[in-house]
Amino acid sequence: MNLSSPFVKRPIATVLLTCGLALAGIGAFFVLPVAPLPQVDFPVISVNANLPGASPSTMATSVSTPLERHLGVIAGVNEMTSQSNTGSSSVTLQFDLNRNVDSVAREVQAAINASRVDLPATLRSNPTYRKANTSGIPVMILALTSDTRTPGQIFDAVSNTVLQRLSQVTGVGDVELGGSSLPAVRVELNPYSLNRYGLSAEDVRAAIQATNANRPRGALQGNGRRLQIYSVSANASGGRSAADYRNLVVGWRNASAIRLQDVAQVIDGVEDNNNLGLFNGKPAIIVILRSQAGANVIETVNSVRAQLPLLQAQLPSDVKIDVASDSTNSIRSSLHEIEITLIISILLVVLVVSAFLRSVRATVVPAVATIVSLLGTFGAMYLLGFSLNNLSLMALTVATGFVVDDAIVVLENTTRHIEAGMDRFEAALLGAREVGFTVLSISLSLIAVFIPLLFMGGQFGALFKEFAVTLSAAVMISLVISLTTTPMLCAWLLKP
Repeated sequence: MNLSSPFVKRPIATVLLTCGLALAGIGAFFVLPVAPLPQVDFPVISVNANLPGASPSTMATSVSTPLERHLGVIAGVNEMTSQSNTGSSSVTLQFDLNRNVDSVAREVQAAINASRVDLPATLRSNPTYRKANTSGIPVMILALTSDTRTPGQIFDAVSNTVLQRLSQVTGVGDVELGGSSLPAVRVELNPYSLNRYGLSAEDVRAAIQATNANRPRGALQGNGRRLQIYSVSANASGGRSAADYRNLVVGWRNASAIRLQDVAQVIDGVEDNNNLGLFNGKPAIIVILRSQAGANVIETVNSVRAQLPLLQAQLPSDVKIDVASDSTNSIRSSLHEIEITLIISILLVVLVVSAFLRSVRATVVPAVATIVSLLGTFGAMYLLGFSLNNLSLMALTVATGFVVDDAIVVLENTTRHIEAGMDRFEAALLGAREVGFTVLSISLSLIAVFIPLLFMGGQFGALFKEFAVTLSAAVMISLVISLTTTPMLCAWLLKP
């Protein structure tokens, strides 16, 4: 292999090529997305069904079991789990990685339609399915607290502002308000009062439902006029607070109206009393932020933090916004540790080579080859759509000891010819030509070691695929550098 010939004779072109590769790698390093682990699209689909008022055991036997029976026959299902709660049931399906999630979704919809005959007739709507969010882990959690407002009042005051403002931030994929935040009117029936008036809970339910029925009332039109018909009910008057419902008539006894406040305590509250958000011991509205797939998590969180002062200025003065959790703290720490380890490994490699070569000029050759090979790998990662994560940076750390091998082989053979009295340029050409096949075989042997990782199945195989490809790319780039830049450096730096 005589690839080194034109590069040794044209050092300026070789320097430009090497610098261009290094600069491209540096530029790719700053634009690569940052994530704790590689972005892997797992074909996971979740099926959800709701039956208000049903107990967990009823949901398990009458809803989850029929769904599992029909969903379990879909080809490629690796794992199926179900969870039944009060009034809701969820079945999660995990498929083989070679299955396309869109084609699987069509099969899941067909299975849901087939299971409808086995589901309860009281199930108001068909079960729904959704694809699992690959970025489902929250990247940031905010807390909204107030000393004067309840969680429901905080929700009414800030929901539109917070959702719209944060959803517009670049990289944010989903914003969810939690912590039992959705306001509601709670009716707590008194069984003794119901018994005294001869009413049942069904009478109260029917009265509330009839009053809030959202049906069109129609219009009257004639003589050039059009009159819209409205009903005087809690829904027409707002129906958003307890005061709108307290005077609701739920029955008549002895020509006297029995109102809701006579048989129940009507209060303003939240939909779910079993869910509570707390921040520093105070009731809080929790704002959960998730990033878009492939977004730079650190840049997304930095953008959100930059918007917090502006968002605080738009909120009511008695509502305070704080950062309750930031997942990038652990990501920053782990990536920082790996970056430090990578720098230390490069320094140790250079020092070990220097100790054996005992020449500063000779040490520069493998040092340049190592650094340029690692920087060029960042460019390859960018082209392959990889991210800066724990596994890819670990691959670069491991590759530090591999990429220096080819340069040392070329350097040693060239030095041997120079010590024998040969001219530096002729020694570089002959030395690279003699070991070209050896360097190629070494690189291919290293890559062959990591080929099994590319064919590993399951979730671990999908995660370690980026590790294997990154390491192989670093070895291939070091092969090119060793046959081009390294001979040129030997010809111009080594002493005769």
